[in-house]
Amino acid sequence: MGVNAAVTRTSLMSLEDYARERKDFRARVMALKKIRSLPVGEHVMLMFENELTVRYQIQEMLRIERIFEDEGINGELAAYNPLVPDGSNWKATMMIEFPLERERRHWLARLAGIENCVWARVAGCERVVAIADEDLPRGDDDKTSAVHFLRFELDQGMVQALRHGARLCVGVDHPEYAGVVDPVPAALTASLCGDLID
Repeated sequence: MGVNAAVTRTSLMSLEDYARERKDFRARVMALKKIRSLPVGEHVMLMFENELTVRYQIQEMLRIERIFEDEGINGELAAYNPLVPDGSNWKATMMIEFPLERERRHWLARLAGIENCVWARVAGCERVVAIADEDLPRGDDDKTSAVHFLRFELDQGMVQALRHGARLCVGVDHPEYAGVVDPVPAALTASLCGDLID
């Protein structure tokens, strides 16, 4: 299976096999998620998804919901496969994190539109603003959601620059919240390069 391939029925384990393999599989995915998680400031976390992280999410949903029939499995594949990068982009789940409910409600109101203010820049190239890649509106003029799905579309110049070691930085420029990670850690940059096709 290619690194950017969608999750398929054949790549999923049965509920019985997953029950046996879950501990080791989960440990593998958690190690990858640690590499692919990027805090931007104190309250925004970007989790860069790939086939393995999405497959884990699907397996967990099938396990929790005890789904084993074709229709249900196909529904989970349809829901989660859009989070798998397709070779020209990165896809990330953005989580806005505040520990207290009251504080979270207050900030979600202040951060309306933040999903349109996340960007990545490869040194020597123009920065690319993430696209909110969502099937349902996750906010309105009064507030935003605590979770958004973002897509960063890269051109070939960015891909080639990254392949030759160019520095990557990621940031958020919202009137109420700003943060920059410069540079993105080398392990994450290398993992993200694996999502891209020349």
